[in-house]
Amino acid sequence: MERVIIHRENVRRFETEEDGYTGYVQYELEDEVIDLTHTIVPRQIEGRGIAASIVAYALEYAKEQGLKVRPTCSYIKAYIERHKDKLENNFI
Repeated sequence: MERVIIHRENVRRFETEEDGYTGYVQYELEDEVIDLTHTIVPRQIEGRGIAASIVAYALEYAKEQGLKVRPTCSYIKAYIERHKDKLENNFI
């Protein structure tokens, strides 16, 4: 099953819905920097790789847009550390 992730610019987040629950990554955008501030996955849908999918999508979006990434969220910092060999270094 492919997960559908939507970029909702009006509320500054990337999100997906599963079993009626919404998981998302919240961000702030200033100049050419995207600050990934929060990763939220309701406990009812935890453990399915949802957070990782949304973070991967957000990082790919930043790369495509030529944005620098500020990973304020602790989950995102850990994700970047775990996958640093596969990611472009556009972090500040």
